[in-house]
Amino acid sequence: MTAATPLDAAPRFSQEAWQGNLAVYEAIRTMPFNEALAAGTLGVSRFRHYMVQDAHYLIAFGRALAVAAAKADDADGLVQFAEAAKVAVIVERSLHTDFFRSFDISPAAFEATAMSPVCHHYSSFLIASAHAEPYPVVLAALLPCFWIYAEVGRDILGRAVRPNPYDAWIDTYAGEEFHEAVRAVIAATDRAAEASSPTVRARMHRAYAHASKLEWMFWDSAWREADWPI
Repeated sequence: MTAATPLDAAPRFSQEAWQGNLAVYEAIRTMPFNEALAAGTLGVSRFRHYMVQDAHYLIAFGRALAVAAAKADDADGLVQFAEAAKVAVIVERSLHTDFFRSFDISPAAFEATAMSPVCHHYSSFLIASAHAEPYPVVLAALLPCFWIYAEVGRDILGRAVRPNPYDAWIDTYAGEEFHEAVRAVIAATDRAAEASSPTVRARMHRAYAHASKLEWMFWDSAWREADWPI
């Protein structure tokens, strides 16, 4: 699978959004964090930083998905995004609990670790978008987290050294179950875009682009183990 034809042949909004932000995806795919993760050489402290911040992020992501469900324009969307919100919290509790145990992160240490500047920015952006923007724009803001993770996970799977200390992470995001959920979110976003005005579609593209850049910043922050400078 190439980056130019992600997942399946995508309808118009998603195809435009993917192609318009392809350079960002390529930068994410080849950034030091993901290169080292695939090679199995990623330092444990960097991965710990990433997992702790990801656990914080997933709670905010789940809240934004819940608001998207409340704004859905049909019953199918309500069910889809309410279930996605539930899954985000379950993943945070199960996957991160397993990783926290494996990488010696205690619940107390997690609670004592604040969101990094990038995690705070990304979480705030999603929550603000969920509450302030119309349903199509909310979906566009949420889509990069689904789609980029799916593509990065599958790309890493194709080149990962095995066994790999991060096998569980790779298998989660490269798995077909996750990709099936991503295809459903893409389809919902395209349906919302088709019914939107040109002005709203432009806002969708801005939201998608901003979230894509924040995806890069999140991984870069983990690589640098970034914290508040003051």
